[in-house]
Amino acid sequence: MISDLLNVDESVRNMKLSFETEHPARPVYGVIDERTFQLRTWPTQTVVLETMLFPKFRANKLIDSEYWMVTKYVKNHTCPTDFKTVRHRQATSWVVGECIKRILINPGRVFRPRDVMDDMKQKYRVEVNYSVAWRGRECAYENLQLGTPEQSYNLLPGYLHMLQQTNPGSIVNLEVTDGNKFQYLFIAFAASIQGFMYSRPVISIDATHLKGKYRGVLFTAVCHDANQQIFPLAFGVGDSENDAAWTWFLKRVKDVFGENPALVIVSDRHRSIRSAVEQAFPKAFHGICIYHLLNNLKTKFKSKSKELEQHYIPTAKSYNLQEFHVLFYTLCSAVPGAKEYLESVGLDRWTRSHAPCGRCNIMTTNISESFNDVLAKVRELPITAFINEVRLLCQRWFQQRRTKANGCSSQMSMDVEQKLEQRRDRAQTMDYTFDVLDGDRNYCVDMALWTCTCWKFQLDQLPCDPVLAVVRKTQYDPYDLCSLYYTREFWCETYRGVIQPIPHISSWVVPPTLSTF
Repeated sequence: MISDLLNVDESVRNMKLSFETEHPARPVYGVIDERTFQLRTWPTQTVVLETMLFPKFRANKLIDSEYWMVTKYVKNHTCPTDFKTVRHRQATSWVVGECIKRILINPGRVFRPRDVMDDMKQKYRVEVNYSVAWRGRECAYENLQLGTPEQSYNLLPGYLHMLQQTNPGSIVNLEVTDGNKFQYLFIAFAASIQGFMYSRPVISIDATHLKGKYRGVLFTAVCHDANQQIFPLAFGVGDSENDAAWTWFLKRVKDVFGENPALVIVSDRHRSIRSAVEQAFPKAFHGICIYHLLNNLKTKFKSKSKELEQHYIPTAKSYNLQEFHVLFYTLCSAVPGAKEYLESVGLDRWTRSHAPCGRCNIMTTNISESFNDVLAKVRELPITAFINEVRLLCQRWFQQRRTKANGCSSQMSMDVEQKLEQRRDRAQTMDYTFDVLDGDRNYCVDMALWTCTCWKFQLDQLPCDPVLAVVRKTQYDPYDLCSLYYTREFWCETYRGVIQPIPHISSWVVPPTLSTF
């Protein structure tokens, strides 16, 4: 490379140059060396490198050879680095792309145009405007084979075809407009479809904005596995978070995963979500994330934020009705107007004590929001590269968790075993009859109906402290009182499926009739 020549002793006269003669003037090194220069060839195949002050390097190409003969080389530069223009004529978008390509090799790296501007100024002492920085980043993506946004959309149908070929049973829906423009995309891996049969039917849904040239919105549907970790079910891309897009996405979810009579959907209070859930899952229970509702309350009762923080969450998380009524009365007394507002929302949609038992302990949309947060760094990628990053994430999670589940030696998943152990310790201090005394509190346990008046047993579908106090004095096996969804067996079955990689584009076999955008 020319950069190598600039570092050798001037006694060197013959060296192979690794640039193409038909494209000799790419001036990356002028920026790196903090000087402005020209790099050009003459018809005699002489390469000249000139600084703003005087020539430093000259070479002639040898006849019938790949080597060049260096005829002039001055090792020590005399032009000062502070003698430079602020805006280099060589600092084009292509050059900027070459300079930042090292950073974008990792697709997970967030690098906005402002970051490009800062990097060029700090590392190369060159100032570029926002437009050059943005175009430079696009050039870098293209050079890294991520393609331009337009090329990426044209590549998408072929990619989706190969995804289905390498992952049989996966469901892919690509919706286009009458003008053959991208509109909606839905993907559910076969491994996720198979694994959902061993997961609790509580689905958390959320959406987040993409940051590429054409924007768009990412829709996600996830649930919990037996170890209380995020299990991705399906994801999709649409134009915006509106009624039509949410309805289209949720109808695809229903087509793939069905509508279990015990199904629970948990989301924020976006109007489009409520409308879409009513259309796609009319029989499912639709619960609200308690933290999103808290933010709504803070917006409506701005002067009572402190009181809401203190009283709302304990009220929403209380297990039994008696405790709820006490806490709800305290909340409404501290925040006038909150009672009418919360009752209009529906007590069963935001309280644990009024919700169906099938909701278990999933009171927030944290799992779907966390899934979107993991993808935050790749949401600027072109569409096909972004979809591939989602596949890579799911593939990695499945492999890691399958290994972890298969290596578990306990009867229940690791997280549930830990919870049971903590509850056993607390149960040691309780006095046993079928009425369980815990200090000044009294709980009634019915082992025939699997109920406890604390309601944790019914809602969590795990033995609560009073039930474990009964187990300690009887022959009951605590594992028999746990939901099958928490067992090691279900945990292993959830991740039995494998998400296969997609071969390199050079190996794709795509039907010639497959349309592009």
